[in-house]
Amino acid sequence: MNSLSLSELCCLFCCPPCPSRIAAKLAFLPPEPTYSLVPDETGSKFSLHLTERAEWQYSQRELDCIEVFYTRTTKGNRIACMFAKCSPNAKYTLLFSHGNAVDLGQMSSFYIGLGSRINCNIFSYDYSGYGGSSGKPSEKNLYADVDAAWNALRTRFGINPQNVVLYGQSIGTVPTIDLASRYEVGAAVLHSPLTSGMRVAFPDTKRTWFFDAFPSIEKVPKITSPVLVIHGTEDEVIDFSHGLQIHERCPRAVEPLWVEGAGHNDVELYGHQVLNIQFLQSPLGKHYV
Repeated sequence: MNSLSLSELCCLFCCPPCPSRIAAKLAFLPPEPTYSLVPDETGSKFSLHLTERAEWQYSQRELDCIEVFYTRTTKGNRIACMFAKCSPNAKYTLLFSHGNAVDLGQMSSFYIGLGSRINCNIFSYDYSGYGGSSGKPSEKNLYADVDAAWNALRTRFGINPQNVVLYGQSIGTVPTIDLASRYEVGAAVLHSPLTSGMRVAFPDTKRTWFFDAFPSIEKVPKITSPVLVIHGTEDEVIDFSHGLQIHERCPRAVEPLWVEGAGHNDVELYGHQVLNIQFLQSPLGKHYV
């Protein structure tokens, strides 16, 4: 490991160390909600109400293409889900696990733009304690949240797993990798992934400690689906080395997208190829699915 002793690490992470405390220190920054789900007279259907902070960029027509609802996790939390029907002829649906410090309201315009551009639908959800979702953010809740989203996508919309592409960005790569390690899907995209919580906090960490949080590096070898890793070479939040290590450990990794000069939150500004996600049509569509 690095020069820090185990006792020093224990003190740093509030002895005794535990994954939930490490996760809380490193990861979760839920914003003030930028939306609400408004029930109809029956209480069985919901409509999406966005605040000004959501910065919606489209018309009512696009807003009407978004279906919203709640689903329940195994931890008892009620999480908000969003299905953006961007294309009536879409072959793929992205199950999108967003990054930190945003919620579904802030992501809604991006989902419409992305889905329209690459001809796919997008299903997303808010983590426990984010947006309209109840509970508190934690590592365990993160895994329960993505399971609930996966089950809702499969049962409510009947989408074949081979037509689902898991997309995780930053902290969203944690539930994405966890889900991909347990289910075979069309593919997975890992945008600025982290290897583990300890490795983010202490870059010289060489092993996974029992109290580490988000140990994604230990799960990626179990992923049987094709994986595309995207990472900016100048990422100031999650070092580029994390993307390299994740890519090296994926059994079916496709050619990665290393974005020269990009940081953590500006990868899309360094080339249209990121938003095109060309692997959805080629080579994935031709060679992997």
